[in-house]
Amino acid sequence: MIGGGIAGASIAYELAAHRRVVLLEAESALATHTTGRSAATWIPGHGTAVFRALITASGPRFAALADELGAAPFLTTRGTLWAAFDDEGEAALEAMLREQAGEPDAPLALGAAETGRACPVLRAPRAGAIAEGGADVDVMGLHQAFVRGLRRRGGEIRTNARVAAVEPVGELWRVRTTGGEELTAPDVVDAAGAWADVVAGLAGVPALGLQPYRRTIAIAPVPEPTGPLPMVCEATERFYFKNEDPAGAMLLLSPADETPSEPGDPRPEELDVALGLERVEEATGLGLRSVRTAWAGLRTFAPGRGPVVGARPEHPGFHFFAGQGGSGVESSPALAALGAAIVTGTPVPADIPVTPGQVAPGQVSASH
Repeated sequence: MIGGGIAGASIAYELAAHRRVVLLEAESALATHTTGRSAATWIPGHGTAVFRALITASGPRFAALADELGAAPFLTTRGTLWAAFDDEGEAALEAMLREQAGEPDAPLALGAAETGRACPVLRAPRAGAIAEGGADVDVMGLHQAFVRGLRRRGGEIRTNARVAAVEPVGELWRVRTTGGEELTAPDVVDAAGAWADVVAGLAGVPALGLQPYRRTIAIAPVPEPTGPLPMVCEATERFYFKNEDPAGAMLLLSPADETPSEPGDPRPEELDVALGLERVEEATGLGLRSVRTAWAGLRTFAPGRGPVVGARPEHPGFHFFAGQGGSGVESSPALAALGAAIVTGTPVPADIPVTPGQVAPGQVSASH
């Protein structure tokens, strides 16, 4: 297993029920990059059709995992409200509702007055849609529970283990780290996030065409605390926000930026922080003037914006587990179980309505 973020930790935990697993993490600690910078939400109705199915399937799995791993609940209920403020927003909202009509967790359409009641701090919304079953996610609690579960199942974790080479040796794969350690296994799982194509290149496996994008998040003090609010997403994804404390004295916000980036450790740009603050202030009139802190993370997408899981036929045993984009945390329970079934060749669990063919690398290649 290459990569120790939520992707690597979750599928490693699932695989450890069937195989001996060694997880290699390049950094000195796990979850250093994208996982530790998540907006920490579970949003039914978010993302592509495949991700929406995985997010819905993950709902009951979060609770089952907490019981199984002896952890506190990972989810805290918070509805998600999509709000439209102009013609473009209304068109985007209508398109979203049409696309998701009939799905189990499809958002409920709201008129202007209903949207305002759902989030009283909004200024003159024209329309909205709400997913009342959404939740905040204890991201680090979830990640640490997967790590504990992996170790209980006999899995090993090695940090400061940056991969330097991956090569086929007969029917096996040999992985060498920059520290000189060599491991040989029948299966390698590339869960390296923004670096997944880099790792594939080391193995001589064609890249997926993954693209990391920088996303900026800031925490802003609210002059007059709001009390509890739903998470609010502008319908065309120009911004989102949610309160960070029960009193509503601090607001997490983002301009929902997508700036193409190289794999690395991104830093927030002052312009993006200011843009997020300006957009949320314009939509709410909360009196936001400054930010307490800000950070940036990478969201890595494959062409088509769905997850990619499995091996190319010409490179058996080298499995991608990549392209989680902005849905890696919220889909992790179901996506990890799907990934483990694909790697081990066992049946996909009945509660996961996604087939291996829908996430196969060949599907990405066809669309790239």
